[in-house]
Amino acid sequence: MRLRAGLGPFLVTVLLLAGCASAERDGGSTDRWRPRPGTTWQWQLDGRVDPSADVPVYDIDGFENRASDVARLHRAGRHVICYVNAGAWEAFRPDSDDYPASLLGRANGWKGERWLDIRRLDVLRPLLAARFDMCRSKGFDAVEPDLLDSYLNRTGFPLTARHQLAFNRMVARLAHDRGLSVGLKNDLPQIPQLVRDFDFAVNEECAQYDECASLTPFIKAGKAVLHVEYAVPNEEFCAQSRRLGLSSMRKKLDLGEWRRPC
Repeated sequence: MRLRAGLGPFLVTVLLLAGCASAERDGGSTDRWRPRPGTTWQWQLDGRVDPSADVPVYDIDGFENRASDVARLHRAGRHVICYVNAGAWEAFRPDSDDYPASLLGRANGWKGERWLDIRRLDVLRPLLAARFDMCRSKGFDAVEPDLLDSYLNRTGFPLTARHQLAFNRMVARLAHDRGLSVGLKNDLPQIPQLVRDFDFAVNEECAQYDECASLTPFIKAGKAVLHVEYAVPNEEFCAQSRRLGLSSMRKKLDLGEWRRPC
């Protein structure tokens, strides 16, 4: 913030505090990397990364990839996003035993996964902090926390939109406290409340469900929307994606190396 000469000390203090409050509402520090609208990307969650896609952003699994994989992408001029599951327990992860049984709800349709009771912020905060610490220690630039829309699913817990907002904002703060950017995964109904807390969005299948216009608050805020479709062919969604400013491509459900960008 640039201050005009001649302002009294009280007014200077008020203006500085107002600036700090504004930055806090927008997710704290402004020196984090943030992908801009239209940024092309690769999303590979199946195994260790194949670095052959000629794009500036890679979103890869935080557990399956090593610091050397992230460093290799950095040397090639890429920014790298760390995928971690925030809303579900995963039996196949090395930290699975750290999650108490009382947190675990219904199976979520993916093998070895169960929904988490996101109301338990006191228990989940250190567990997710450890995962984000892993992302930071490996050199990632950002985090993609998955399953930030538990309240829209049958989890086994009486979750509400208010519970989801509190959980998602906690997730964003954990990332920002570590100097990491963070993406809002899906949760389209709460975009108006959360666009200032998150640095970009990650969306699956907004074209298939005619929801892509709901993501425009991120574009208007100068923040990328990283978008994939699985079933809809490119010729049926790419024109709209370009018009809206989305970073769109088609992927197979296994999220391997294959991609078909717009």
